[in-house]
Amino acid sequence: MKQTEVRIVEKLSTNQQTYPQLERAAALIQEGEVVAFPTETVYGLGANALSAKAVRKIYRAKGRPSDNPLIVHISSVDMLGTLVDAIPKSAQKLMDVFWPGPLTIVFPKQANVPDCVTGGLRTVGIRMPNHPIALDLIRQAKVPIAAPSANISGRPSPTTVRHVIEDMNERIPLIIDGGDTQVGLESTVIDCSRSVPIILRPGKITKEEIEAILGQTIDEAMDHSGSDVLAPCAPGMKYRHYAPQAEVKLVAHSEKLVQEAIWQQKKAGKSVGVLSTNEICQTVQAADRVFSLGAAGDLTMCSQRLYDGLRNFDDYRIDVILVTTVEETGVGKAIMNRLAKASEEVSDLL
Repeated sequence: MKQTEVRIVEKLSTNQQTYPQLERAAALIQEGEVVAFPTETVYGLGANALSAKAVRKIYRAKGRPSDNPLIVHISSVDMLGTLVDAIPKSAQKLMDVFWPGPLTIVFPKQANVPDCVTGGLRTVGIRMPNHPIALDLIRQAKVPIAAPSANISGRPSPTTVRHVIEDMNERIPLIIDGGDTQVGLESTVIDCSRSVPIILRPGKITKEEIEAILGQTIDEAMDHSGSDVLAPCAPGMKYRHYAPQAEVKLVAHSEKLVQEAIWQQKKAGKSVGVLSTNEICQTVQAADRVFSLGAAGDLTMCSQRLYDGLRNFDDYRIDVILVTTVEETGVGKAIMNRLAKASEEVSDLL
């Protein structure tokens, strides 16, 4: 494939909901091609969710295992009705509060949703993104869009158009540049096809927020280490994800422990990067490169910068990245989930 076209799409006014620049992207989706586009979470790699042939192009572009389910993106509740067999009461409550937004809900699927979208499961994960470009692309394409993150499978998800170009240039015909994403982590995934809903992947929308809306206690499918507890029925539950080229090791948020870990890796002849807060990055010595996630305690900024930080070290051929842990409250649980998946082994906590 020839070099990928990158088309910049900018909001011209605060009330703008239609983007004429998306006409070519929508036409490509209708023709069965794959297009990268921004959402509020990360950039997505989208194709017509109702075309098995188009969806297979997503898997080829990413090098993604075919049994790893995709999330389907919609622009209206009317579109949802064409994809699912039923809307459970729990799902309706969550939709009323969190859609559009970074929440994927798993429903029992209709037969028209191809098995290659769902990994052969009888359920499908669906969300309505809270991003004007994503919503208008779906409206103009007039089809639901299946879209995993727009990166090579296993790599950190893309939060800037530069990340997408690094992984997808010459693999797909078009990338839509909508600027940096706001959330920086993939959506929370909750399975509402069960009698008792269960969170399959943590994200910005937390367990506590969901429980407050549902008025009941719910479980999570992953333990704190990121290991699988249930059969893989959502993206990120089966394979190693979010990993840069360097080895990732987790270290407690302590200046002393980080410095000791640096010396330990240097003695082993490895180049070392540190991904941490301003407070840690300003004190470390002998690291080959540091990347700050922002002020300690600002988990929102940490989530926004996490994948950019992990990718940054690849440019400098770092052997080992020491990443400091965060408190598993709020979005911190999602951050630690991604870091556990990115590290070689759960026991890599130093």
